[in-house]
Amino acid sequence: MRLPSSIVTASLAACSILALSASALAQQPDMTPEQRAQMMAEREARTQAELVSERPIAAYNSVWIEELTWMEVRDLLASGTNTAIIATGGMEQNGPYVATGKHNYVLQGTCEAIALELGNALCAPIMKLVPEGDIDEPSGHMRYPGTISLRQETFEAVLDDVASSLKAHGFEHIVFIGDSGGNVDGMRNTAAALNERWYDAYAHFIPEYYQYGGGDFLEQELGIVQTEDDGIHDSFGITALMMVVDPTVVRYEQRVAAGLAKINGVPITPLDETIEIGKQLMAYRTAVTVEKIRESIAKAGM
Repeated sequence: MRLPSSIVTASLAACSILALSASALAQQPDMTPEQRAQMMAEREARTQAELVSERPIAAYNSVWIEELTWMEVRDLLASGTNTAIIATGGMEQNGPYVATGKHNYVLQGTCEAIALELGNALCAPIMKLVPEGDIDEPSGHMRYPGTISLRQETFEAVLDDVASSLKAHGFEHIVFIGDSGGNVDGMRNTAAALNERWYDAYAHFIPEYYQYGGGDFLEQELGIVQTEDDGIHDSFGITALMMVVDPTVVRYEQRVAAGLAKINGVPITPLDETIEIGKQLMAYRTAVTVEKIRESIAKAGM
């Protein structure tokens, strides 16, 4: 059930009062209580007027919250956009050819595609930093330069804060998807914790986004078989998905020049053909995830 706009507006106004009051009091130490109350009332009146003011220009077309103005987000919420997707990626070693932000590049394409297919969803900024191994005594991916790791408790706290922020503005369904296996426990734990305390919104963890069977799709539907194992943290499917977004992040030109334009026995040339495969894989992954999101929302009964 969507919160009435008056409640959402009141919540925003209360936050504005708290934020403004501290700075106002610090700057005006000699004001009387009456003067302070009047100043805060005037500020609140201006905030209330601004919150309901008309957008002065045409809206920008994007599903990324960070690319939208606050007015555009407000108007999308009012028109029925009630779902926000929190996508978690990572910064980790991915072999000699693939940028450390592999998962984040994949999510640039998949989160947008999922939101567009849902039709009533926006993407929060990709959470690019996630648990990648111990920091003080580096383990796992943290043994490789360029990796950035969060402690598990930090990761879950950030997930909680981001989701709670989105809920505070009126999003009813907060969806967690992760492009890395190390993110799964944190998303599952956070979604469960949020649903323990929320009554007017629902958090959905969608493990199927990660467990989408991309290898099966490539083999059974497209006839692409990885005949070798190069022994590096990479695969043809992930490389193809990244190339849809930007071929430079898999060092396409450098690999062609060095005669290394393949992964696990599968060529990544010609460029256009691999990008087309990546688009088909992205469409498949999107369809699987959207189906599971809709099933989860239906079960939530909101």
